[in-house]
Amino acid sequence: MNSLLDNLQPYPFERLRQLFSDIKPNPAYQAISLGIGEPKHPTPAFIQQSLADNLNGLASYPTTAGTDALRATIAGWLERRYGLPKLDPATQILPVNGSREALFALAQTVVTPSANALVLCPNPFYQIYEGAAYLAGAQPYFVNSDPSRNFAPDYKSVPADIWPRVQLLYICSPGNPTGAVLSLDDWKELFDLSDRYGFVIAADECYSEIYFKTEAPLGGLEAANKLGRTGYPRLIGFSSLSKRSNVPGMRSGFVAGDAEILKKFLLYRTYHGSAMSPSIQSASIAAWNDERHVVENREKYRAKFSQVTPMLQQVLDVELPDAGFYLWAKVDKLFAISDTEYARRLYAEYNVTVLPGSYLARDAHGINPGRNRIRMALVAEVDECVEAARRIVAFTQNLASH
Repeated sequence: MNSLLDNLQPYPFERLRQLFSDIKPNPAYQAISLGIGEPKHPTPAFIQQSLADNLNGLASYPTTAGTDALRATIAGWLERRYGLPKLDPATQILPVNGSREALFALAQTVVTPSANALVLCPNPFYQIYEGAAYLAGAQPYFVNSDPSRNFAPDYKSVPADIWPRVQLLYICSPGNPTGAVLSLDDWKELFDLSDRYGFVIAADECYSEIYFKTEAPLGGLEAANKLGRTGYPRLIGFSSLSKRSNVPGMRSGFVAGDAEILKKFLLYRTYHGSAMSPSIQSASIAAWNDERHVVENREKYRAKFSQVTPMLQQVLDVELPDAGFYLWAKVDKLFAISDTEYARRLYAEYNVTVLPGSYLARDAHGINPGRNRIRMALVAEVDECVEAARRIVAFTQNLASH
């Protein structure tokens, strides 16, 4: 067996099941889960119809590079969304089966295994980054997010002797779980480091279309273009339809950026067997070409967050995020309690599931930056999210009174 598998830690949701294994929740309350970031809004009917209309695609083997039509559609969306100059769909775009598998697979392409190889990850983080590092024959190096910097990772804290060993850097903007969006200055810092040390930047942007301000979040390719970085050197952006279009089951996304890296990534994927179904490609074209359903989806999230956030601010240290569909709350505002104990008792007494923040981070440089925080995924419809907030307020006030 591959001994590198021994490095993998249980996924946060498995740890949550273990945390709750001896609990029978209060039967007076119907279960509400804010624990898993799975979109719950209905899939738009036109996407379902497009999928149904193209089932004849199942009779053909798909190509790993995808159809010319899909790549051109994605290039057009990127150009419209981020104001980019014209992209080459043949060399700068590659469809993938959701951003998750592509984030993992890129590490296998760009990392040369060695005892010194490092993959930089934000902390807290999406656990795929860690697993990808280990199974590519590297070690993850965690850069703690700084609340005083809007939860951006503090790259100035990284020792000078670490940077020459870095081969790949993962960044998530808008962030999971914090919802923070990198500024143009943040991106310039990353690009300067990449130029100096030669590592690849993997920009995970799967939450880019769920935001609460008028201005859409800045993307990595967009930042590179603004800074005059022609050809997007050592930069690969990742996006997905899962959150944008409420189709997590379609497993449809793309990578875009540095053509030389994508040439090697396509070679890897040809052997890996990662081609997207022709039927899914057709439905994806329909989804990327429509923005009305994206605006409607975003308004649903805005309505939820505008109601739930002020309610929770009565009892928790929490702010409206820049983007994404998570609230990242500190639970010890009124009293001393750990994130795991808060989650256990909330589940037992009010049948609401939240994810302990410490499960989304690692102990690094003397702290776990997720400790005493919880992540709440506001993915259900507004009434269910508001009911969950009412229960959380009642539970927390009851804790504070004892």
